[in-house]
This record gives sequence, C-alpha cells and structure tokens, in this order.
Amino acid sequence: MTNNTRTVGPFPGPARGLVSVPGDKSLSHRALIFAAMAEGESHLEGLGPGEDIESTRQVLQALGVDITNDVVSSPGIGGWTAPLDDLDCGNSGTTLRLLAGALAGRPFTSTMVGDHSLSRRPMRRLVGPLEILGARVSTSPGGTAPVTVVGGGLRGADVAIAMASAQLRTAFTLAALQGDRPSRVDSAPGFRDHTERFLGPLGLGEMETATRFRVEPGAIPPFRYHVPGDPSSAAFLFAAAAITPGSDLTVQRIALSPGRVGFLDVLEAMGATVDRSITGDEMGEPVGDVRVRHAPLTGCRIQGKLAAAALDELPLLAVVAAFASGVTGVADAAELRAKESDRIASTVAMIRSLGGTAEEAAAGFTITGTGGLSQGRVETDHDHRIAMSAAVAATAAGPVEIGDPDVAAVSWPTFYADLESLWSS
Repeated sequence: MTNNTRTVGPFPGPARGLVSVPGDKSLSHRALIFAAMAEGESHLEGLGPGEDIESTRQVLQALGVDITNDVVSSPGIGGWTAPLDDLDCGNSGTTLRLLAGALAGRPFTSTMVGDHSLSRRPMRRLVGPLEILGARVSTSPGGTAPVTVVGGGLRGADVAIAMASAQLRTAFTLAALQGDRPSRVDSAPGFRDHTERFLGPLGLGEMETATRFRVEPGAIPPFRYHVPGDPSSAAFLFAAAAITPGSDLTVQRIALSPGRVGFLDVLEAMGATVDRSITGDEMGEPVGDVRVRHAPLTGCRIQGKLAAAALDELPLLAVVAAFASGVTGVADAAELRAKESDRIASTVAMIRSLGGTAEEAAAGFTITGTGGLSQGRVETDHDHRIAMSAAVAATAAGPVEIGDPDVAAVSWPTFYADLESLWSS
C-alpha cells in the first residue's frame, strides 16, 4: 500500500460540455517512429503528452534522430546510429516492441530495457516474427526485457500471428519494409489497424484480406500529420457521462477507426445514447466527434472481437457495468493479465474495494451490477488505467481515495484536473 494518495470527488450533478482530449497514444508512437524512419523533415501536431510518448522520443533521439518540439529531422532509417548505451523504454511496451521491429534491419546491436513494470511483460512473442525475416532477437530467460536485437540485411517472408496484436503486426511490418522482397503478415481479427491505414496510401502495403497485410519494401517519405484525439482517453469522460444522470458530453476530433470504437459499441449495447459524426480523415484514419448521454444501463456480454477491440477499456467498462442493472460478463481477454498490472485481478479488486460485486475468470471477469458503487480506497497496482477508472467511479460514487495516483501521467498527465473541469466549467 502506497502512502501517495489522492482523493477524487465528490462531483456535483451531471457532466456537460464540448471538450477535447490529448493526442492518441497509439498514433503518436507511430507518427514519431514513421517520421524517424523517413529521410527529411516531418511536422507532427498534437502528439500525446504522456510519459510513454516521451520514451519513444528519447529512444529515437538516442539513435541519432533530431526531434525539436513537433519537428522530426531524420537522416532516414538508413542513417540511424548505433546506440551508445541500452535504450530505455520506460514503461512503454509499444516503444519497445515497435522499435524492435524497426531496429531489426539496422546493421548493429541494440538492447532495449524498461522499468520494473515493463520488465515483467511478455516479449518472447517478438522473437519468431522478426527472426523469420533474418534478424536475431533475444530476451531474458523469462521471456521479458531486456530485449536485444542484432539487425542486418532482411529477407521477405510471410508470418501468421496467433493473437490480434497490433504491436506485433507493426513490429513485423517495420522490419519487413527493410526486406529484400514483399512480405505478408496475418493474425487473428480484432487488431488496431493504424499502421496498415498509414502505409497503404503511401504504396508501402495493402490489405489483401480482412486480416492479411502485404508489405512492400520501401522508404517512408517525410509527412505532415495532425494526431487525432485519443478515444481511449475520451472513454474515461464518456464513462463518467454514461453513469452520471443528466450528463450530456461531446468530445471532438478523436480517432474513430473500427478497431478503436469497441468501447463505444459496448456503451451502446448497455443502453447509453451514443452519437458519432465523422468529420474528416487523417492519413487514412477517420476522425470525428462523439456525443454520449446518460440513459439507464443494463449488463451485456463482451467477448470475441468486441473484447479485443475494447481491451484497454475493459477495466473502465467494469466500472460502468457496476452502475448498470444485471450481469456483465467479459471473456476472451486473457491478454489483460500481461498489461501494466494483471488487469483482471486489479479490476476485480477495484470493484470490490468500492462495494461492488465482481468475480475473476481465467480470461475475463463478471460484474453484477447493482446500480452503483460506494466511496472507498483503490490500490492501482501501478497501473494508469486502474487509477483513471477509479477516478471515473468517483464521479458518481462519491469520494474515492486512489493509491499511487500519479501513474496516470503515463498516458494523460493532466487527467485529474481535466476530469474535474467537466464540473467546474
């Protein structure tokens, strides 16, 4: 139990307004890495502010890429220099996995390390897809970081990944761009397709089926990009609106590709009023506004592709489910156990700490909704999504004391102030 705590709530009345959220984390990582692989100057606007994005920025700088404010000036991936020390990825699994792919084609050895949390997460799954292309990749004996990549000339190859992992698909793709012939990556459905959407219009790949992507070796050109708002961040605000009677909240200009709207699909299935409006496109990524209004909620089943599409938001949906009537069951989500915490265990503990009814399963959990939660204390297990979900519970449950609240800075440094502003503005 940590001595560093924060009490969130109580909140007076409903949440109303038109707001924005920080730049999407997944797209910010990719924008920085793609710009660093391109030869020339790329201009990026609206990058996410979290510590994970800073980890990607710092690793790229250690490889010889100049990043000043939102301008990336790079010699191209062929001009990346061998790092003088281990590459510190902090808490960011995305940084480590994606850059392992990019580094697989570089003629030097790189070792990537991370903090205590990152060093517990599975990395052996990177080895097979990258070694098929000709790289040499090793992990710790336990299959975790440090991860060492011995790069060099790569061949083209086809790979099938058992899980719906956008990070593994992207790692393979960034390596395959440096191969000697086209490659293909296939996987289970339900992955986020940001990389495929970005590279397709550049002639560097195309979707051959709903899940199989053909990678054409080649150089990414420099580009301009305005990162859309993060729907996973917006989800916390939408959840607060969904569980607080009288709420009516619109978040503008967020990423709305099908792989990112699983949370909204579940909210609709539970009875919340959700209106989506596509207003534009950013490098293949649909962008738009979403309005969520409170309505009576009922439990539902979250499994298969829907569970994959809403994976990061499942702890938050547990909070929403506790305010619904009936049972909400989550299945096919075993990957939650390999996140910043064991999110199945930490989610169940959070709900129970606030007076709710929750049960663990091997690959999910069950929440029996009783119309609400009560005040209490939540231990975050150093997981930003547990901390932020507990804060959302406080918007309708009364004051919640959060242990180790500062972990929210991993993805949204000003989260608590921004959440509270919905009631103070």
